[in-house]
Amino acid sequence: MIEYTKFILDNGLTVIHHQDTSTELCVLNLLYKVGSKNEEANKTGFAHLFEHLMFGGSVHIPSYDEPLQLAGGENNAFTSNDITNYYLSLPANNVETGFWLESDRMLGLAINPKSLRVQKGVVIEEFKERYLNQPYGDIWLKLLPLAYKKHPYKWPTIGKAIAHIKQAKQEDVNAFFKQNYAPNNCILVVGGNIDLDKTKALCNKWFLPIPAQPIQLHVLTKEPTQKKMRRKEVYADVPANLIVMAFHMDQRQSKNFYAMDLLSDIMGSGKGSILYQQLVKNKTLFSEIDAYITADAEPGLFIVEGRLLPHTTFEQAEEAIWLVLDQIKSKKMEEDDLKRAQHKNETSIRFGDINPLNRAMKLAYAEYLGDVELVNKEIDNYLSINTQEICIEAKKVFKKSNCSVLSYKKKNDESK
Repeated sequence: MIEYTKFILDNGLTVIHHQDTSTELCVLNLLYKVGSKNEEANKTGFAHLFEHLMFGGSVHIPSYDEPLQLAGGENNAFTSNDITNYYLSLPANNVETGFWLESDRMLGLAINPKSLRVQKGVVIEEFKERYLNQPYGDIWLKLLPLAYKKHPYKWPTIGKAIAHIKQAKQEDVNAFFKQNYAPNNCILVVGGNIDLDKTKALCNKWFLPIPAQPIQLHVLTKEPTQKKMRRKEVYADVPANLIVMAFHMDQRQSKNFYAMDLLSDIMGSGKGSILYQQLVKNKTLFSEIDAYITADAEPGLFIVEGRLLPHTTFEQAEEAIWLVLDQIKSKKMEEDDLKRAQHKNETSIRFGDINPLNRAMKLAYAEYLGDVELVNKEIDNYLSINTQEICIEAKKVFKKSNCSVLSYKKKNDESK
């Protein structure tokens, strides 16, 4: 059980406090309710760009990292489709340094032309290195616009294209900050060896003076129901042919999410999984194959991804995957398979909860989803799923009309 206290400052900042006297550390986790889904279609990659800009210095503090390191602290951040998350940990007796740093960059960034130019360059190099200059790196650039036609999940967090980052102007960046980086668009979790009274005092001292901002309401276009299978072929210099099959599934808050998350483990996690046993070990059609979910806040994707052996054609590969999916739809799961997946998730959750920073991140994300108590419900949500519920949901998800297939082909293998 993770105990917490939630309160909201007059400027709209949501604060969640979680005390842990077993550690000498304090952690601050700031979740800003802005991800790539909140970008304009012709100005993508801004949420991720800001993940970098936020470390470039703020109004009163020219260097973010230096004072934190002098206080014995560490920090990092990540961007997703839904959120941008910043976190730090430091010794409890130096916790006010964390409040000072985070409040100042919420108040205002020092976004000057030089800082913007440098960070744009960093992001562009990351785009090239991770998405363009390595085998299969551009899969998400190809798959997402195939699976999504209306919803802004149709581009990855890095953005649609390098040009969108290159063309980012100072006024665009300033507007994006003002619209999204405000106390009333943030969830702050304060955890570790700090009591509630001190937390409230430091929040009032450092964050309450920051004024709320008019937050732009992003009305997201709902993705229409997919009515027919979609296909795309890509030829590239890759070591092996690859097939990726994407199916639309329910959002993170749905009970069906837990059924499909467990099913992804049963199908694709490790050498004991169904896909590995049937298609790698027994039929020797793939060198490796996996199943996983995107786990987005809104309706996301269930992915089956397999690397073909040289003798396997794409037709054979796809047919074999459908046979496995049809088996799952047509009969109940093995109870032992489900129990193993449930116990694996329970162990992972309990082990993760040992870390104060993990607890802080979970509290912030649960609040973002609309129910902070989700942090104490997750294990039960997984354990409550039965084999019949998984089969019912599989029948809804694993339909050819709900499938987008990306065939990633070697350039010298165009005949297959």
